[in-house]
Amino acid sequence: MKVCVQGLWHLGSVTAACLASVGHEVVGLDADQKTINGLSEGKAPLFEPGLNELLQGGIAKGKLRFTADIVDAATDAEVLWVTFDTPVDDDDQADVEFVINQIKRVLPALADGAVVLVSSQMPVGSIQQLEVFVNETLVNKQLSFACSPENLRLGKALDVFLKPDRIVVGVRTNDARRKLEQLVLPITDRIEWMSVESAEMTKHAINAFLATSVTFANEIAAICELVGADAKEVERGLKTEMRIGPKAYLSPGGPFAGGTLARDIEFLGIASQAKQLITPLLSSVRPSNDEHKNWVRRKLLEQFGNLKGITVAVWGLTYKPGTDTLRRSLAVELCDWLLVQGATVHVHDPVVRQLPDHWAGGIVSFDQALDAIVGADVLVVGTEWPEFRQDAESLLSVASPSLMVIDANRHLQSSLSTAVLKYVAVGTPLLSES
Repeated sequence: MKVCVQGLWHLGSVTAACLASVGHEVVGLDADQKTINGLSEGKAPLFEPGLNELLQGGIAKGKLRFTADIVDAATDAEVLWVTFDTPVDDDDQADVEFVINQIKRVLPALADGAVVLVSSQMPVGSIQQLEVFVNETLVNKQLSFACSPENLRLGKALDVFLKPDRIVVGVRTNDARRKLEQLVLPITDRIEWMSVESAEMTKHAINAFLATSVTFANEIAAICELVGADAKEVERGLKTEMRIGPKAYLSPGGPFAGGTLARDIEFLGIASQAKQLITPLLSSVRPSNDEHKNWVRRKLLEQFGNLKGITVAVWGLTYKPGTDTLRRSLAVELCDWLLVQGATVHVHDPVVRQLPDHWAGGIVSFDQALDAIVGADVLVVGTEWPEFRQDAESLLSVASPSLMVIDANRHLQSSLSTAVLKYVAVGTPLLSES
């Protein structure tokens, strides 16, 4: 099929590359010429394992190209797949109008019969808003709208896209269903068909459930710390309960970060408030998660009181392993706070080469993880890069005997099993030995 993928950051570049890899003719569209130039050379706008190679393969086979020209990209498209990463501010407020306006710019160029498939994260009702726009301003244009909620995860995006559990698709018409079935069948035949509004709501519900699960597990873990229980053992007890199950999102650890889960909690809050509906459970999720963001800070202050003169090593700065983005990284927020507290901060991340400008002169970056430990009073695991487990096996060769390890998700616990160190994780009391 001929597909135009509009919006070429993480979601869009992955979508375009994967569609081309299964044989579709794909044109990527974005207003940013710098992004277009990079993608045309097979270079993704951010790090995602395997993405550059997939882009280059699609380009070499003539199945994939990129342009900033709307007419060039959209005129022959059977499907316009909207894949903007919806902008979100520091308060998790999404700039939905940005995405809506970008879509509106392309609609006049589409041929009659085209299907507009929206995967960008927007509130329920957004597609109806687009339909009203077409009916009122493009009265002779015959377009169908559909929704397929994005389900990508940084660092695992290609695998998630090409080997999905299932694909959720909301449609209005049987014709749109036939076209979209042709689009996704090379990927999977496990398609959950539903209405557009149900598909929009499914994304909100999934993320709200995951966010609620994270905050539930961490509140249970906080109580475990106070009563001498081990939250990981409690987790095992929960997951072996038939009504809960082994894949439940119930691991004690750090708070959820980034805008994705918080954004859908915010969308549901706005929708319920608009209809004067009170949602006590959903309304409590964000305050609980925000409080848990202080867990590392609380542990540092409990141990040292005053952080002036304390050297803190932070392993990992990115939002999550497998990506190079620092936006909304809790490790970066922690480093900012440590500077304000007067601590000396050492950092190491295997992919970050440029630190935030405001850290200049205040934070020391090391090329090797163990070098960052020399002289440190505390090691905080900021991002759980797999290679840190091997580094941790040699920790005692460079660490002070009094080094404290703060490892929210127990990423290093197995590597430190024989090390005599103060080791702290979410859901355990302070241990004198790991």
